Amino acid sequence: MLLNVNSIHAADNYKETPEYLSLRDSMHYAFNDGDSARFFRHVKNLQNFLLDKDDLHAYYTQRCNEIVFLLNQQNVVEAYKLATILSQELLQRKLDKEMYMAYNMMGHIYKYSGNLENAKQCFWEVIHRMEKAGYEESMPPIYMNLVNVEMNLNNTKEAMRLLDKAVEIAAKASPQRLFDIETRRTLLYYNLGDIDKFNEGYQVYKEGVKKGFSSVHGREIEVYYTAEQGHIDEAVTMALKDLSSTESYETIAKIYERAGLWQKAYEALKLKNQTSDSINTIILSNSMQGIQDEMKIHEADRKATRYFIIGLLVTIILLSLLLLAMAYIYNSRRRHMKQLENAYQHALESDKMKAAFIQNISHEIRTPLNIINGYAQILSSPSFHLSDTERKDISQTVMRNTDIITSLVNETLDISSMESESVTEKKDKVQIHRLLGDVIHTHQQMNNHPLQMNYVSSLTADFELTTSEVLLRRIVDTLIDNAIKNTPKGSITVRTAVADDVLTISIEDTGTGIPKGEEEHIFERFVKLDDFKQGLGLGLPLCRTLCKRLGGNVVLDRSYAGPGARFVVTLPL
Repeated sequence: MLLNVNSIHAADNYKETPEYLSLRDSMHYAFNDGDSARFFRHVKNLQNFLLDKDDLHAYYTQRCNEIVFLLNQQNVVEAYKLATILSQELLQRKLDKEMYMAYNMMGHIYKYSGNLENAKQCFWEVIHRMEKAGYEESMPPIYMNLVNVEMNLNNTKEAMRLLDKAVEIAAKASPQRLFDIETRRTLLYYNLGDIDKFNEGYQVYKEGVKKGFSSVHGREIEVYYTAEQGHIDEAVTMALKDLSSTESYETIAKIYERAGLWQKAYEALKLKNQTSDSINTIILSNSMQGIQDEMKIHEADRKATRYFIIGLLVTIILLSLLLLAMAYIYNSRRRHMKQLENAYQHALESDKMKAAFIQNISHEIRTPLNIINGYAQILSSPSFHLSDTERKDISQTVMRNTDIITSLVNETLDISSMESESVTEKKDKVQIHRLLGDVIHTHQQMNNHPLQMNYVSSLTADFELTTSEVLLRRIVDTLIDNAIKNTPKGSITVRTAVADDVLTISIEDTGTGIPKGEEEHIFERFVKLDDFKQGLGLGLPLCRTLCKRLGGNVVLDRSYAGPGARFVVTLPL
């Protein structure tokens, strides 16, 4: 949504000059067309013009338009950087009346991250600040932001009410916004299924284009109208070409849904979800705390200003005492510097582990959940006529993805449980041949893979080890599962031997192997050498934790020549 300007720092008589109107319209059309090269050239020219006119409000409004344009182009990282710089500049210049811009940008980033409730709160905060500052001319775009949020929340009545409010304000304060607002209403009619009103709105839109008007929603309206004329394939091509990736797949899903092409609608919606679930979005949601903290600092700074003069007088009186205390502070700081540094490093490590966990668990669980949800809709829909074979394949896919989610949750709970337990009982008489044979047989039955599973042992047939059977079974099961994931073809071999009162269990594979220098790194939490492999990166750390509870250890055999890798478990007899 393109933002309007309302000058407060300079006389606005320049706004009727041909130079300003040319700069504004050039930027406006480039924004609506999504043309990056044209937009950034024209917006910089407009910003320089506004600085020359000493109109800081209008200047920072164009800075906001840069951020919104980057979000529309899905350049989230750069948008976040510019939003942070904008917030800092407004704080440094003490432009209190313009601080609504920082809240507005925070709302846009929250909306892009999928945090719609926080986005709505930010946009309403912008409305309140604008009303207080008298920026009525700039309020319609913010109401349009709220319309988009309410539509995403399926609150169509509230969205229509907000549209009417935007029209009411624009008619009085900024009539140039009316065309864009009514164009958004036309899209709302399509989403509500009122095609007659959509077609009427489309004709009004085309008449406006002939008169030289432009709307950021124009490309989407053209796509829907083409689809309504029966040219489905052409509309899909237009959406992929003219809209952003997330927006295009969502639009295509609506077109297929209206045409009754449910399978294609499901595939388009799945692609939309995969696009919007990128890791960058999750990282961005966690990073929003930075801007929020700056807003709190700003509010605290405003409260502190009233005490500034009194504080200044007290500071002068205490200055002499401060000079005497400097030596003591310096020495104390040196003594505690090491402790502070250690605490800082620990905090950074904790933050990295938290971010890694959120990234992994969100990605690994959302994908199978989407698959289960999609197939459940297909099975429950009477419009799909499936054969028994198709139903069996779908059921197996749902069960397989359910097992994946269960495994991920169990893995997370297990490593947490292992850390909280202080004592492990080792009272089971475990027959090693039987236990290893059971685990190998289970993987042969459960996994659909072309791998050959081998078992080689120098132990006696009745060899027993006193330990925890549950933990030992989990260790071997996890290591074999890890080998299967990283071995596209070839074989997996389990070997056992006893030497110097130590039982050795090794798992060898002919897979991708472990790069040099990563031998210990792979035993750290959330470490995945291949991000495309299924899992959270907790398997090997869990194995090591379990082995140490049994008095042993697990390591990567650095002497193994390959191909593949060999993990060696050692347990005392």
